[in-house]
Amino acid sequence: MFWRTFATVLVTVFLAEMGDKTQLATLLFSADGRTSKWAVFLGASLALTLAAAIGVLVGSQLDRFVSPRALRVVAGTGFVVIGIWTLLTR
Repeated sequence: MFWRTFATVLVTVFLAEMGDKTQLATLLFSADGRTSKWAVFLGASLALTLAAAIGVLVGSQLDRFVSPRALRVVAGTGFVVIGIWTLLTR
């Protein structure tokens, strides 16, 4: 079960992060010739790790108050709404 969960999270988060604002910001920071690429990599890695840690901590507490099904419905609805909004705005 561990490896199945690990692989699912890895692929899902990797695909969600491709081409998003985080990756574009990292690309722009590293494009500056005077900037240390290691500093950009380490800073971005730490930021993503901290964001993931917050998600895990909050998620582990949410299941005490909200059912996993309700969380999936809210998250799925949110993604659909954001997708529609993205398609309809310039």
